[in-house]
Amino acid sequence: MPDRINWYPGHMAKSRRLLQEQLRAVDAVIELCDARAPLATRNADLKKLTRDKARILVLNKADLADDRETAKWLERFRREGLTAMRFNSNGGRTKEILAKIEEASAPALARFAARGVKKTVRFMVTGIPNVGKSTFINRLHGSAIAKASDRPGVTRANQWVRLGPYLEILDTPGMLPPRMDDQESARLLAYLGSIRDEIMDTEDLAGGLLSRLYALNPEAVSARFKLPGDVENTPHGLLEAACQGRGWLLSGGRYDTDRAAALVLDEFRAGKIGRLTIQGALPPENPRQRDQSLWNPIFRPHAAGD
Repeated sequence: MPDRINWYPGHMAKSRRLLQEQLRAVDAVIELCDARAPLATRNADLKKLTRDKARILVLNKADLADDRETAKWLERFRREGLTAMRFNSNGGRTKEILAKIEEASAPALARFAARGVKKTVRFMVTGIPNVGKSTFINRLHGSAIAKASDRPGVTRANQWVRLGPYLEILDTPGMLPPRMDDQESARLLAYLGSIRDEIMDTEDLAGGLLSRLYALNPEAVSARFKLPGDVENTPHGLLEAACQGRGWLLSGGRYDTDRAAALVLDEFRAGKIGRLTIQGALPPENPRQRDQSLWNPIFRPHAAGD
């Protein structure tokens, strides 16, 4: 992995301008983050842009996260004054989400009803790449109307989707902050696939992920990759032990670390290692501070050479 992680394709600057223009046309915003790292997967730039709109924060992919940690995150966000809820786009029930949309749009509907106008309520769905925005919209719509992928950067243009006679949702491209000054958060984004693997050393990335997951739940990681009981928790040692345990070997018994790195990342992102939350919820430093964007680390940053 490079010393600094930074990925901001040219289309994201254009997406930011389009989002600013479209904000005038929407009544409220649904922001998606990944339940496995809720704070790291929120773009502070998006929060600033949408701060004047009613907002619903959705902790998506909750079926891949630890339920207890998700509950802590929801409580934290609620204490900060946010309407927050969990959701699984691949099979979650949409009734609660639609109820929250109805609740958030009630003030706008009431204003227009007072004038005798039946208003179409428009929501914008925002978030960083690969948090599941298009899949989320497809669940609400009931069909694959928005293009979805498990790779970042697939949605390149805004797309309006009609959910009912008087409800429209705008799918927007994923947006990362232009600068990633917090490299610990950037590492979490890389683990989750919100940053393209191609710009990084995937062996270092997968080894660092294995080390973090092993510290969180050694039983689940050991079972999935058939690790020995005396394995040393170092990125390099864990990746080689996974090669040995899962039979990812080349001729002469050499470890196929390229294959191992790709599979470790894929299996984590797909939830095959277990329901693991890689960013823990800590209470706000100031209980009166609302919707803060500070990163609260619970793991030490990997030292150089890890």
